[in-house]
Amino acid sequence: MVKPLALAIFFITWFAISLSVVGQSKLPEEVVFVPKKLFLGSVSLETTIFKPSGDGPFPLVIINHGKANGLTQFQPRYRPLSPVRFFLERNYIVLVPMRQGFSKSSGHYMGGGCSLEANGLNQAEDVPPVITFAHQLPYVDKTRTLIVGQSHGGWTTLAYGASKPDHSVKGLINFAGGLRREGCGDWQSDLYKTAGTFGKETTLPSLWLYGDNDSYFSRFVADRMFENYRLGNPNAKFIAYGSFGSDSHMLFTSSEGKVIWAPYVDQFLEDIGLPNKVVNPL
Repeated sequence: MVKPLALAIFFITWFAISLSVVGQSKLPEEVVFVPKKLFLGSVSLETTIFKPSGDGPFPLVIINHGKANGLTQFQPRYRPLSPVRFFLERNYIVLVPMRQGFSKSSGHYMGGGCSLEANGLNQAEDVPPVITFAHQLPYVDKTRTLIVGQSHGGWTTLAYGASKPDHSVKGLINFAGGLRREGCGDWQSDLYKTAGTFGKETTLPSLWLYGDNDSYFSRFVADRMFENYRLGNPNAKFIAYGSFGSDSHMLFTSSEGKVIWAPYVDQFLEDIGLPNKVVNPL
């Protein structure tokens, strides 16, 4: 029989460990609504701020979200905690905006019809107001910015690079970026063509990461996209890391995926002159 005192000590110890784990997993976050001016009126973009400890100034990272099935206003606020931890540990401030019409951001989703170029450029219009807002914060370094995106957010990131990016932007990171428009005929050809167009419109260094078992974009599709993009912007690098789990499209947000992509991102950060060393272990 277990003695009452031993049982009490066990539960007290378990409770303390549980609190410790919860405390370590909790990240400093704040939700704000960033104004975006329109031709007539304005909308507000629901944006999560993850700030490292200290006064800064910290380099800025914008992480662009993907697009789930269904109505965009029902898509929950994006919280990619594994990548956020990665950047917080390197003393970056991370802003994760929900684009117009997504989650609690006001306005309507700007789809662009069957034009993948119009879609990307419409989505990219939500990045500048977030950068402008961030540059008003006293702890943000206004000279060093990185734009990151996954899936539809990766497409948004590539489009932003082709649409007069802010002078502070040093590079683009695209995780499995693109958009499927299966109801629009030969959407793959439009994807390849538009990737080429985006490449012609930027010289920013970019890092592309795609897996072999991506449920949205096969390696054939990803390779063709990159080939066209790199014709216009040779300052781009493609990482084919193989398979990941049951679907490599989920690599970016999976805690198990970071061990694969982190070394490539660290090297890319070093190549473009941004911090890549862990200074704030979480």
